[in-house]
Amino acid sequence: MTNPRHLVVVGNGMVGHRLVTALRDRDERGEWRVTVLGEESRQAYDRVALSSYVDGTSEEELRLPELSGSDLLDLRLGDPVVSLDRDARRVVTASGVELTYDALVLATGSVPFVPPVPGKDLPNCFVYRTLDDLDAIQEAAAAAVARPGPGRRSAVVVGGGLLGLEAARAMRLLGLSPQVVEIAPRLMPVQVDEGGGALLKSLVTAQDIAVRTGVAVSAIRSESNRLVATLSDEVELDADVVVFSAGIRPADTLARESGLRIGERGGVWVDSTCRSSDHAIWAIGEVAALEGRTYGLVAPGYAMAEVVADRLLGGRASMTPDELDMSTKLKLLGVEVASFGDAHAASEGALEVVVNDPVAGTYSKLVVSDDAQTLLGGVLVGDASKYSTLRPMVGLTLPADPVAMIAPGGVELGADALPDSAQICSCNAVTKGALKSAIHADGCTTVADLKTCTKAGTSCGSCIPLLKKMLVTEGVEVSKALCEHFAFSRAELFQIIASTGLRTFTEVVERHGTGRGCDLCKPAVASILASLGGGHIHDGEQAALQDTNDHFLANMQRNGTYSVVPRIAGGEITPEGLIVIGEVARDFGLYTKITGGQRIDMFGARVEQLPAIWKRLVDAGFESGHAYGKSLRTVKSCVGSSWCRYGVQDSVGMAVLLELRYRGLRSPHKLKSGVSGCARECAEARSKDFGVIATEKGWNLYVGGNGGATPRHAELLVQDVDQETLIRTIDRFLMFYIRTADRLQRTAPWLEELEGGLDHLRSVIVDDSLGIGAELDAAMARHVENYADEWRGVLEDPKKLERYVSFVNDPATPDPTISFVTERGQPVPTPRAGDPVLIGIPSMISREVRA
Repeated sequence: MTNPRHLVVVGNGMVGHRLVTALRDRDERGEWRVTVLGEESRQAYDRVALSSYVDGTSEEELRLPELSGSDLLDLRLGDPVVSLDRDARRVVTASGVELTYDALVLATGSVPFVPPVPGKDLPNCFVYRTLDDLDAIQEAAAAAVARPGPGRRSAVVVGGGLLGLEAARAMRLLGLSPQVVEIAPRLMPVQVDEGGGALLKSLVTAQDIAVRTGVAVSAIRSESNRLVATLSDEVELDADVVVFSAGIRPADTLARESGLRIGERGGVWVDSTCRSSDHAIWAIGEVAALEGRTYGLVAPGYAMAEVVADRLLGGRASMTPDELDMSTKLKLLGVEVASFGDAHAASEGALEVVVNDPVAGTYSKLVVSDDAQTLLGGVLVGDASKYSTLRPMVGLTLPADPVAMIAPGGVELGADALPDSAQICSCNAVTKGALKSAIHADGCTTVADLKTCTKAGTSCGSCIPLLKKMLVTEGVEVSKALCEHFAFSRAELFQIIASTGLRTFTEVVERHGTGRGCDLCKPAVASILASLGGGHIHDGEQAALQDTNDHFLANMQRNGTYSVVPRIAGGEITPEGLIVIGEVARDFGLYTKITGGQRIDMFGARVEQLPAIWKRLVDAGFESGHAYGKSLRTVKSCVGSSWCRYGVQDSVGMAVLLELRYRGLRSPHKLKSGVSGCARECAEARSKDFGVIATEKGWNLYVGGNGGATPRHAELLVQDVDQETLIRTIDRFLMFYIRTADRLQRTAPWLEELEGGLDHLRSVIVDDSLGIGAELDAAMARHVENYADEWRGVLEDPKKLERYVSFVNDPATPDPTISFVTERGQPVPTPRAGDPVLIGIPSMISREVRA
């Protein structure tokens, strides 16, 4: 379209981002030119996962997909709209920019509610809403923890709702002792009922978090460089930090000042199409009062965004309050909480069916119609595993007795109990029928396929267990065969080899496979044999099974040369060691770079040079860093308590201990780790396959993280454990992963696909529910005892040394196609045609160095 209409979106939060994404995906004719005006200077980020920022998730990891790639889209950050002229259809920003519009969408979200408490504006009083807020809180908490003097450092959290409990957890991670104050008679009063709130309070207080309900903060004063919060019952609480998370209010100032109709309790009044009292203005998300009611969850906001996107393109989409899904499922302080539908039995004649087990720490309630035939809602505390199946059943006929549906050992319901119209993913409005179509018509055979095809499971992720069940229900048979030569999965093949004692690929394929093997099964079997202590990977026929990099114990680069990475455990290295690496790189003309994992990589070595390079390094006390292997790569660390004023444990010592313990451990995929000396998380441990964070009481262990192409934050497995327990838990985690993961499967997708997820993993390796703990311990003990440096193993064996001879790049007849240039003072490969060039970096090419 030559003259597109102009849409201005005020707000760049999750809901505004969703609107723009939906409109861009559907606007094939280019009917709309979109300008987004954001108040924050940051790109849109996942505010639902805000608390993970304190856990170590970076801003980059929290960011939503960037709004770019179109001439019809203009994103302006850090410049909020300050005035709206409805008659002229014009907005003015804080910087004075004036924009006219054909349509305007208000997606300004909400602002924190701070009770009118005297002293609320004192230093170290904060709200808990944005990344800037969390940056300020972290700085104040760090200063409090570092301050000399006796006594516990504490925080008062005003508000015991969802965000308040998240804030309490964040305070604890930052080294403060949290005290939660909630004016309602129970925690999370919006989501749970009295019975669920009572159990939730006991579970939270059991984690050393003080909870006071039924009282309010009446005043705050400063006293002796600390804060004192006075409660309505005259109790006084000392605090270093006070955090207000007592609710939100619609950010409707712009709408009020422009004369738009406002809901009785605030928010921009909108009709069923999300259109305001001004035909050219729409409102979505927390600022919108749909038929007078506001919503503080992201799913209703997403639904509104979809309606407006459809309407802007001429569609007829609409919605009513009854159609909005207010369900929530979360895990707070390790406690699962879920509510759905009419959780408080407000419907006329509603009946409540409750199963309360305080011994097990679980509370389950179903709300049903007066004839006990229809499910209206429910509450789950302590165990929310049935949420993904129960939530889509709201409004449907009960398939079984309600007591049996929630009682321990009762009826297990799957996706087959739901009609095609049931909404499986409420965040993205994906029905069971749409998922069935994706499976049968579009050929989706995995959860990943369903995510890509339908967007189900890509937001909060609570529906993923049901997606797995649907694949089974719909008869999807995913082949578990490793390849055409083995009808077994990698995990099954591991058990076969371990139990039979086979030690060569020939024996394995002759007894349990067919043919001669291929590039898929040979390296997989080689890895299994190495995991079981099969000797040096170049012994016997194992040498012919290896991947390209394992074949020469070095990483092949794009020009046919190799890189050499010696182990630098925990990133700790002596000056003498640095000198040796520098001399080796200089003498062999290698390019050097410090990697993201705190190691030094030397690039440009030819095959026949590798043994000579290794010898220099081994003689100086270095060994292989296994940068080439599907094995432990690095254990990154901060300086910890050795040097850092915030460190609470010796993170360097722990990182060295772990790296030396697990070095050379062959696994289905590479393994990365990190150890942080405090909750500031400088080693980024939670983006690793297994990461350790120090606490004042010991160590927290996180597993299943991944900072690669599909980032995933690691999950807390155990907390505040001593060194012995930590190492035993990691031992079992790694060995269980090695035994059960698929070929080339990182720990992150392995944990996602593990039946029962983190809870099952914890039961296996912490509680020893399968009775294999001793076996896993023994397997790791054998690995530690039998470890030998692979570089040294080559240097001490003339037969192995024979393989390190070039064919193409032989020193006697150098290959003229391989050459180097000097750039930024180091030798790098000659640029290839079409290689990208970085503009602005001064050229330092001075000479050509022939191989």
